[in-house]
Amino acid sequence: MVFASIENDAHDRCVDVFYRPDRTFGFEEFRRDVEDAGAWTPVQYFSGMSYVTPGDAYEAAERLVPWFAAVLKAAPSLKRLPARPTE
Repeated sequence: MVFASIENDAHDRCVDVFYRPDRTFGFEEFRRDVEDAGAWTPVQYFSGMSYVTPGDAYEAAERLVPWFAAVLKAAPSLKRLPARPTE
């Protein structure tokens, strides 16, 4: 279940932060290009990595996705946490 979807200023990159039924967290970076008719396409396949907390997932995304940390620094309210990660 995706609980945060954060785009860059150009709206051509996005990071989704999510939780899984096994109570782990993860993230994925996507790109959107004109030649793909605007469809979101995974970039690095980070979604295979698991994290114990949503904070761990955010920290990894900020380290591994170059633009992501700057977006969160400029708009910290975008950093959302899941309402009910255990369901």
